[in-house]
Amino acid sequence: MKRNVIIGAVLVAALATAYFRQARLQNAAAAAADAPIFEVDPFWPQPLPNHWVLGSVVGVGVDSRDHVFVIHRQAPLNERTEIGAATDPPTGECCLPAPYVLEFDPEGNLVNSWGGPGEGYDWPSSNHGITVDPMDNIWIGGNGAGDSQILKFSRDGEFLMQIGEAGQPTNSNSREHFGRVAKISFDASANEAYLADGYANKRVAVLDIATGEFKRYWGAYGNEPSDENMGRYDPEAPPAQQFRNPVHCADPSNDGLVYVCDRANDRIQVFRTDGTFVTEKVVAPLTLGDGSVWDIAFSRDPEQEYMYVADGKNMKVYVMDRESLEILTTFGDGGRQPGLFFAVHSIATDSQGNIYTTETYEGKRVQKFVHMGVGPVVAMDQGAPWPGRQGN
Repeated sequence: MKRNVIIGAVLVAALATAYFRQARLQNAAAAAADAPIFEVDPFWPQPLPNHWVLGSVVGVGVDSRDHVFVIHRQAPLNERTEIGAATDPPTGECCLPAPYVLEFDPEGNLVNSWGGPGEGYDWPSSNHGITVDPMDNIWIGGNGAGDSQILKFSRDGEFLMQIGEAGQPTNSNSREHFGRVAKISFDASANEAYLADGYANKRVAVLDIATGEFKRYWGAYGNEPSDENMGRYDPEAPPAQQFRNPVHCADPSNDGLVYVCDRANDRIQVFRTDGTFVTEKVVAPLTLGDGSVWDIAFSRDPEQEYMYVADGKNMKVYVMDRESLEILTTFGDGGRQPGLFFAVHSIATDSQGNIYTTETYEGKRVQKFVHMGVGPVVAMDQGAPWPGRQGN
């Protein structure tokens, strides 16, 4: 009996030693992995003039000069507490809704503003998404009732083209109109625009950048899209064979792939540019309601080695290996301080590798995260990447 007890104790000790040795090896392997490091710039952008305040900020794009364009919703704002100067009569000196589109230089100075209804086009009832094409023109979608059109402007706000007619019914197989487009992205080599179409339709649609000519479309897994109501996402159910609303991004990469945000299904689906399904990645699969995959941006190296994914429900940004779709680390958390988020909605990168994010709902702001190089990952969840902490 005593001998058996001794042998058992030795085995337990050996197993414990092996367990802790394996844990150390796994931690060492994690630490050996590299990922981009970011620090939030708490002073970007500079304060807005004219008592202007932002509403829900629902898009961000960067042009060839590293100028940053954001789009927000002037209404609904909290009239009682935010825009007293816009009420009749004014209840105070502050504040006024800023123009819909704001342009900042790399230092965060406001250099231009424009947007809103005008002659010759239908401004969306609820503008959504702003992106910059290879010619530095600005494209805007809309996710409000009747927003079945998209708009193209010069970077100075001159109207260039409307594609689609406002007020059309939902039809995920239409070749003329859209269904509340969330975002437009671009493939410069093919001169094509990719539409995340969207909040009413359930598809990716591809257009000619110059003419707006409709070229092709597809649904989840490359299927023909359907407008059937599939009900709420259930993490225990088999994978949905259609996108759920909203299809929130469709971003082509340099190597001929397209990454689609199937937001409410908590997944990224990857396709070839002809709509052939390649693979998918489920992110935070227990996320309900708004979903986990809101927007995607790529690192600016030629291989686009890294991919950044905004998760507005879980209030963080995932840093991922683009090829393997492995999550390397995250930054952010829920909160009001710099580097934290409330509903991080849109994400973009500039030529220096810096990240810009916007926040919708009560978030109502834009933030800049400065690229500090690439280094070893030592924390999966960094929290707020404040200057000097370098959480990963």
